[in-house]
Amino acid sequence: MTIRKTLWTTLALLAISLPAAAQFAKPDDAIKYRKSALFVMQQNFSRVAAMASGKAPFDPKVAAESAAVADYVSKLPWAAFTEGSDKGETKSKPEIWKEPAKFKEYSDKMQGEMAKLSAAAKSGNLDSIKTAVTATGGTCKTCHDAYRKE
Repeated sequence: MTIRKTLWTTLALLAISLPAAAQFAKPDDAIKYRKSALFVMQQNFSRVAAMASGKAPFDPKVAAESAAVADYVSKLPWAAFTEGSDKGETKSKPEIWKEPAKFKEYSDKMQGEMAKLSAAAKSGNLDSIKTAVTATGGTCKTCHDAYRKE
């Protein structure tokens, strides 16, 4: 399957699931949803980061497509941090529910950086991509340090 076809399939499936995201039947459904969205985002971001660090050959088309997917998916997981979803198979720290404004600030900042990464990747300029990867990765780390269990 081509990357473009994978991208569109992923986006279509996620778009179909968005209306249901706000209505999780049980907390485990919310956990599964956010883990899935975060996994897809991480996989696509990592592909671009590998190119930026020289660990993978730079392919401007793949970088742009992967960054676009990561940008789109970066908006999805936050609705799934619902009441009751702090229990179960999750790496989320309880502070997420104690500090919702700060958690939202971190997620908003990451989404903003992910959008910048997508724009940089569309430009095809590797130096711009490297800068954006560093900034985006930094926002991920800040949130993980505060709100993710090891």
